Amino acid sequence: MAEENKLNGLAWFLAGLGVGALVGILYAPKSGRETREDIVSGAREGTEYLRTRTRQAADQVGTLVDRSKEQVGEYVERGREVVDRGRAQWEEFVERGKNLVTEQTSRVSAAVDAGRQAYKTTVVAEPTEN
Repeated sequence: MAEENKLNGLAWFLAGLGVGALVGILYAPKSGRETREDIVSGAREGTEYLRTRTRQAADQVGTLVDRSKEQVGEYVERGREVVDRGRAQWEEFVERGKNLVTEQTSRVSAAVDAGRQAYKTTVVAEPTEN
């Protein structure tokens, strides 16, 4: 919005410059030659002014681009950090899950083995009737 106001102000300045030059030409008490020299001089000054303003605008745009690149770099780095933390937490959860599954597998295997042993003991202790 500020850039738009600056451009608007520049446009009004240039319009005022043109109107002022026209009024000056119409009411100038100078000869045609002097008036032409003044017009050429004014055009040169206007051209130089525009060059200066263009350089300033280019410098400002360059500064804004550099700042934007820095900010994007910072955001990318923060994003990487968050992803790395999330990945580390995910790996920790997966490892906990593996450990839990291994532990439960061992308990179930032990219970199955105990059940087999109890079955064998019960079957051997009670003779079968034929």
